[in-house]
Amino acid sequence: MLQRPARAISLLIAALLPSAAFAEIDRGDTAWVLTSTALVLFMTLPGLALFYAGLVRSRNVLSVLMQCFAIAAAVSVLWVAGAYSLAFGDGGGAQAFIGGLEQAFLKGMTADAVYAAYPNVPETVFLMFQMTFAIITPALVVGAFAERMRFGAMLLFSLLWLLLVYVPVAHWVWGGGWLAGMKFLDFAGGSVVHINAGVAALVAALVLGNRRGFPQQPMPPHNLPTTVAGAGMLWVGWFGFNAGSAVAANGAAGMAMLATHTAAAAGCIAWMAQEWLKFGKPSVLGLVTGMVAGLGTITPASGFVGPSGALVIGLLAGTVCFWATQIVKRRLQIDDSLDVFPVHGVGGALGTILTGVFGAAVLGGVGHPDGRGIAEQVGVQVVGVIATLIWSAALTWAILKVVGALTPLRVTPEEETEGLDIALHEERGYNL
Repeated sequence: MLQRPARAISLLIAALLPSAAFAEIDRGDTAWVLTSTALVLFMTLPGLALFYAGLVRSRNVLSVLMQCFAIAAAVSVLWVAGAYSLAFGDGGGAQAFIGGLEQAFLKGMTADAVYAAYPNVPETVFLMFQMTFAIITPALVVGAFAERMRFGAMLLFSLLWLLLVYVPVAHWVWGGGWLAGMKFLDFAGGSVVHINAGVAALVAALVLGNRRGFPQQPMPPHNLPTTVAGAGMLWVGWFGFNAGSAVAANGAAGMAMLATHTAAAAGCIAWMAQEWLKFGKPSVLGLVTGMVAGLGTITPASGFVGPSGALVIGLLAGTVCFWATQIVKRRLQIDDSLDVFPVHGVGGALGTILTGVFGAAVLGGVGHPDGRGIAEQVGVQVVGVIATLIWSAALTWAILKVVGALTPLRVTPEEETEGLDIALHEERGYNL
């Protein structure tokens, strides 16, 4: 009985307070975005870390795990220090291109503060959710130069890349920048995450050069069960990645989850079918790679398309990305070690463009902004793809050249033969 007057007084105070921010926060939405944040971090640690670790040779397994964990820690600090503010802050006269530093070190952020675009959740939750995207994107790039890049050079490159490549593109698309002004559609990161990381991976593979012995020497994965375990974690975590991008527990999140799962399943089947037809046998590596291709390709479209559109996008992802890997690795002989560009770069571009097709109401999507037709929206999508591609390629090349001038990018031939685990970290993944 004594609790009732106290509760009545607190409610009266809340009602009298002008524009109390916490009154706008929705508990259900907040709970879902908190859950999604944990799921997306789970994608990197341990999902992507294990997925990549199983794909390299045994003498480099710890180096890949180390890189993923170190990126997660370093990017988190950088995000708090200023990267979040640059991505989502008000850039004043430069707003079309980049945000400002008014929230550097999260100045003035309280438990009840909200981000203007999503007043239904606390800004701390939105910030954390976006942090997990910032973590996984440079971690994806690691797969391109696995087994040959120095740890210090990798860490410096990743931090500079986050600030100079990821942050501007995130602002263009999600922070009120020029692509957002064009009504460019990217629900969960086709351009910001996948094209960005895929193109950077291709440039990094070209700048560092092939691993010793590639392509003549076979370099099979050393532990496929580890890769499959990581792939399963990625599949589950991707529900937070895509459905969480609705930033609400609503029908858009539900449809995004359904589209995500449908495309992942279709990507598995399509890749397996291509591999079966070409080589006579399906492989578990092909199955899980097809899943990742389906997930990456549906990412930009997940909140805009219906189940039928997601099914077609997944089937196209498994087919197109499979042939992209054959071209990059076999014909061009570019040693993108873990196929980051053909899966994420090609898949991200394909999905971003197809968003302009299957997002149309006539094809079961939610409909395009301002009643646009398919051709007009596809044109906007192509502009976003090209802009991201050019920005990522040019800045990645420049960053690698600057880092290379400060410290060697690549380990010595002797260290590469010995393995990065011992050469760089004085540890072994397996003591048998």
